[in-house]
Amino acid sequence: MLDEQAKKAMLLKIPHGLYICGVKDGEDVNGFTASWVMQGSFKPPIVVNCVKSDSGSNQMIRKSGVFAISFLEAGQKELAQKFFKPQRRVGNKFEDVEFYLGETGCPIISDALGYVECQVVGTVDHGDHTVFVGEVIAAGVHREGDPLRLESTGWQYGG
Repeated sequence: MLDEQAKKAMLLKIPHGLYICGVKDGEDVNGFTASWVMQGSFKPPIVVNCVKSDSGSNQMIRKSGVFAISFLEAGQKELAQKFFKPQRRVGNKFEDVEFYLGETGCPIISDALGYVECQVVGTVDHGDHTVFVGEVIAAGVHREGDPLRLESTGWQYGG
């Protein structure tokens, strides 16, 4: 039998970085704070990105087949917080955030440590998140620094 308390306690111990995932649908762009992101392969370079199934960004990734991950620096908690709420509730999250469009057309945060851009090569629909498997097709480093980690913010997302 599954011990719910033990399950939650252990799953909350999985370390997570915090990123801004940039997405697009035609000319429309959006971004959201992502924490369920990891490298999945060296050759080809693969990034796994888990996105809430009922979100607008999930639908944008499905339509475009691409996404970008901007790596946040420790101390950019406020920037991560800005991208937590759904676009339908807050409107244009990029209104006062400097960004540019990458090779995929997805938004990349200018003040991030760097980024990867991915072409979706697979999806897994199971549970309340979609697992997007993305092959890295472009990448860049803006500057050096330590990455922002979920644990350092006092927030919890998981369990």
